[in-house]
Formats: sequence, structure tokens, C-alpha cells
Amino acid sequence: MTALRFHLGKSTGNDDVPRAAAPDALRALAAAAADAGATWTRLGDTLLVTGAPAQLERTAAGRVPAERIEVPAARLHLVIQNGRQFQQAHPEVPILVDRGRYLVVDLDPAEAGRIVEPSERHLPCFGVRPLPADTVVFEQRPPAPARTRAVAEPRVAAVSREAFAADLRTFAGFRTRHSTSTEFRTALDWAEGVLRGLGFATRTQTVALHGGTTQNLIAERPGRGGDGRAVLVTAHLDSINARDGATAPAPGADDNGSGVAGVLAVARALRDHSGARDLRLILFGGEEQGLFGSRHYVAELDQQARERILAVVNMDMIACRNTPAPTVLLEGAAASQAVLEELVAAAQAHTGLTAQTSLMPFNSDHVPFLDVGIPAVLTIEGADGANDRIHTAGDTLEHVDHDLALEILRMNVAYLVRALGHT
Repeated sequence: MTALRFHLGKSTGNDDVPRAAAPDALRALAAAAADAGATWTRLGDTLLVTGAPAQLERTAAGRVPAERIEVPAARLHLVIQNGRQFQQAHPEVPILVDRGRYLVVDLDPAEAGRIVEPSERHLPCFGVRPLPADTVVFEQRPPAPARTRAVAEPRVAAVSREAFAADLRTFAGFRTRHSTSTEFRTALDWAEGVLRGLGFATRTQTVALHGGTTQNLIAERPGRGGDGRAVLVTAHLDSINARDGATAPAPGADDNGSGVAGVLAVARALRDHSGARDLRLILFGGEEQGLFGSRHYVAELDQQARERILAVVNMDMIACRNTPAPTVLLEGAAASQAVLEELVAAAQAHTGLTAQTSLMPFNSDHVPFLDVGIPAVLTIEGADGANDRIHTAGDTLEHVDHDLALEILRMNVAYLVRALGHT
């Protein structure tokens, strides 16, 4: 069994297929593959079809051109990575499809089982699994035409570029925000002061992790009562230099100073929150060591407290532009499908973002919530896997795209206004 690769993006020269028509064309190709007895996997505007030669011929007959991949189906694997971490660790592995965060690679199954992250001191930054069959790894939703976008909602318009940029300069100005460092605690104390000044009640949690302890910062502003539920906005405060260790420079401007500055931007935009539901903001420690802060937070919730959470919006890396068009990836699971769709609607109503959507959650603080069935969605810059500066001393302010960050924040605030029950 081998594979065919169909790519309907104009960037590859298939200009006869308009980008807006690509999803329909890919769905038709996937249906043709199923009718022929082949299997398919979709990554944005790329479709891989695997099967016997006759099945592939039936799939491709009379349709758009395809490239044949002479690799046995058993060797096809999906990689989900942060930055270019997999490619940096395993440059010898052939890449068949490169979509930044998502790769399809040619890898012996036995070798795939032996691949591990080279450092034991932080969370593995990539995952390797057999190529899933009949699965959409991620879907791409084009932005709505500007003429159809909503008139700016006042709270969306209140997202401040100047305040976001100033907060991000503060967080990236620390030499490191490693979870166990004194600089981390200083950054947390500074953020707590800002949130208290905006009228939020705050508290901290102590979180144990290898090599010491770290903290979570929790800030809350109650709603008017409503149904007694809460909406959470989260980000991890810590940064890491994966190559050079805990004491090395780790400014973490994008990962994840941008997400933390984003949480403060949400706090400012919703400082006069008067919706029906509670707004809870959380800055986690220990994310880079293995989601310690978010796992601890979720483990401390009893069942009633878990059921009170309507939704979690997690921001992790929202400020580097890795694609020609400004793009956001919205990553959740079946439990968060409704939240994900509402975020897409907010993006199309209030921004010019292309929205990628995926139900394959990986390696950020939305995962512990999803593990217990709490609806959570990661909002992250599109094609974040193309960002090779994260977890290094090079993740600095000069690479930040404030316009992209502000668009993602406007999307999130537009969703939050509705979720919190504002009238």
C-alpha cells in the first residue's frame, strides 16, 4: 500500500482550485477514497489517501492532480510538535507533509516507539503516532469578508494594544521565568498587583514539581449569579531554555509572555464585568516541566466545581506570525466542540483571522481540563510548529507581531462577552 497526496492550496500551483472551494473539493476526494476502499487523512488543504494501487487510481480518476508517495502505509506517522522540536531532535527523519505544528513523516514503526524527547527536565515537545485513518487533523476556515463583520462590540474595542505591548515588555524583560526561579515569583507578584488593581480578588496555589515548587495565580470577578457557572481564561507564566538549562536566559516573549499579557488584556477589557457568570483568570506555573500547574489546579477541583466550569480559553503563544495570512489555531476535543465553533464565529465576526480547528489536543494547559471532560480550547498562533525560537534565548520581543496578538485577543474577548452572559 502506498499513498497519494492532494494539495489544493494555490501556493503549490493548483490555481484551478479556488481556496474557498478547497474544503468542498477535499471532502469530495475523501468520499471518493472511502468509496474506493482507501483511507484518508486531512491536514488543512492537504489530503493523504492510502491504499492499494487500484484503490488510489479509483480515488484520483478524473480529479485534481496528485503526487504519489512511495512509502508503505505502516511507515506513515503523524507528528504534533511545538516549535521545530521534532525536526531539531530528529533531522534524519523524512518529512512528507509539513504544516508547522503537524507533520507527516516516514518512520519505521519500531523506531517510532523508541523516539523520546532528549531532555528529561521538561515536557516532551512533540508526539509521534501512526497516521490516523479517516481523520481531519485540522481544518482551515477562511476569514469572513470585511463587509460582513460585526460592528465592534465596546468590550472588544477596549482591547488595548498599548497596554498589551507594555505588559509583554515587562514579562519578556525578566532574564528567565523558569518555574522554580525567583524571577518567576517576581513576575507572578507583579501580575497579581495588576489584577488586584483592576478589581479582581486573587489567591495563589503552591504546586510541587521536580526540583522544587512553583505557584499558580488565580483571579476572580463574580457575575450577577445567573446559573452559577464560571468561564476561565488561562495561560502559563513560566518560560524555559530547553537546551541550556534552568539558569540560562529564557525571555519567553512569545512562549508565553504573549499569553500572560493576553490574560491581562482580557482583565482590562472586562474589568467592569457585569455578566451573569463568574470570570476566572489563571496564570499557571510548571507548564514547561509537564503541565504541573494546570494538572494541580484541575486535581484540586471536586466534581461540583468541575461541573460549574462552562468553558476554558487557554492562550499559549499568540504573537508570532508564521503564515502569510494572520492565522489562529483553535484546538480542543469533542467536549469543547461547541466552544470551538463559537470562537470560530467570533473570529469571523470581529477579525480577519484565518481559523484552523483541530480536535487533537496536545501539550498545553487545556489538556488537563479536557482529560476530565471540561470544555477547553487552546488559542495559539497558526502553524506554531514553524516557530523555531521557542524554548531558546532567541524568543524575544523583536519577533512579536502585535497585530496578530490583538486579533486573537479580539476574538477571545468577543467570545467571552457572550459566554459570560453580557446583555
